[in-house]
Amino acid sequence: MTPQEIAEKSADAMWADDPASQELGMRIDRIAPGEAALSMEIRKDMVNGHGICHGGFSYTLADSAFAFACNSYNQRAVAQHCQVSYLSPGKLGERLTATAIEISRAGRSGTYDVTVTGEDGRTVVLFRGHSRQIQGAHFDEQDG
Repeated sequence: MTPQEIAEKSADAMWADDPASQELGMRIDRIAPGEAALSMEIRKDMVNGHGICHGGFSYTLADSAFAFACNSYNQRAVAQHCQVSYLSPGKLGERLTATAIEISRAGRSGTYDVTVTGEDGRTVVLFRGHSRQIQGAHFDEQDG
């Protein structure tokens, strides 16, 4: 299998077992080795008392993109820790896109930067995630 095929099959396996991302209305827009882009429309039930996207929802979108990027090698990985900065509010009805890019991957550890953007291209959230590989794979590569 090519690295791209492994990334796609890993994403398919993860998506099948990810009700959190699915129920929030996320979609996978792009997947590649060490990279992922997910998007989500901000619904009324995601808006806080200020009339803007609750930070927990924009964080969750960034975290999901991070998860798909760091799991794109058919090796299970989880978040070890992360840092998030909120720069601009998400708006009701707007589709936010989280793009995760691998910065480094060595041994069992990885570092990924995620940028969440609004429909107009402005940066909504900057997220840096550090991953740690754990035991297991998403699928048996011998089965193709």
